[in-house]
Amino acid sequence: QVQLVESGGGPVQAGGSLKLSCAAPGYIFNSCGMGWYRQAPGKERELVSSISVDGTTNYADSVKGRFTISQDNAKNMLYLQMNSLKTEDTAVYFCAVDCVTGRPRPEYESTYWGQGTQVTVSS
Repeated sequence: QVQLVESGGGPVQAGGSLKLSCAAPGYIFNSCGMGWYRQAPGKERELVSSISVDGTTNYADSVKGRFTISQDNAKNMLYLQMNSLKTEDTAVYFCAVDCVTGRPRPEYESTYWGQGTQVTVSS
């Protein structure tokens, strides 16, 4: 079992910024792929951004240029900096890790999830 703890969500006005954090065990950062997903009411969980073991990053088209994923191995933290937020970014955001496939996915049994943190963007 991998324990992931997200923080940093909350209410924000459109155009504003938030930085999400995910605390994870130290060994994760050298051997596992990590990512951020989000799920809005009535919608499926979708990939926001991911970062592989070699540092390669990936972003959903809807957040490219606005969101940045990063990690601090010394602090055992994964981050998601979110700028220019839009109302459609409103969702519960989840930190995810997969040490088997290296690519966290909802359909993978090997993917672990945090409890989620709510982000609410108002107009």
